[in-house]
Amino acid sequence: MPCNTGLRIHHQTKSGTMATPTLHYRLANPSDAPQIQHLVQSAFRAPDTRPNWTGDKALASAFRIDTADILSGITTPDSAFLLATDPTGAPIACIGVSRSIANDSLARFFLLAVDEAYQRFEIGRKILASAEVYAQREWGAQRGGLNALSTREELILWYQRCGYRPTGEVTPFPFEKFAGMELPGNLGFVEMEKELVAM
Repeated sequence: MPCNTGLRIHHQTKSGTMATPTLHYRLANPSDAPQIQHLVQSAFRAPDTRPNWTGDKALASAFRIDTADILSGITTPDSAFLLATDPTGAPIACIGVSRSIANDSLARFFLLAVDEAYQRFEIGRKILASAEVYAQREWGAQRGGLNALSTREELILWYQRCGYRPTGEVTPFPFEKFAGMELPGNLGFVEMEKELVAM
């Protein structure tokens, strides 16, 4: 996995000129876990004016993830977190990737998150593509799989634009972890897969 892949992101400055910082990819190590936790929770909770993008606002604001879960994704064999960092080395996007236990030709992608300040610059698409390449190189993955909350209609469409298609399977939502919240009874995770292009 190339760790020095440059990503040019344009920002409008007050003077009207365009700054183009170069971002780099690298694999996360255990010391990155707190930053990944903050990045993921902030991205999932951030308000978004685009309709049907974030799904249920109350559910998004209640989202939590433990650093232990992040550490597991970093240190477990056949699992990793990929980071995109700014010129100072600070993570601005992340994605988890693991090799499926049930099917070693399938790679699973999870916890894709982009810093709110960078969310409109296609970093999500680029880091997802880099995770696909990583899975192919490391494990010979032939397919990629991921899921999205069923109420996040625009996110599901975005994954479809990235080449993913619903499998027809919907993983049940863990309602017991959100007791007391009024949530749709048919809430679940739409499973999606994609054939990875041969390298």
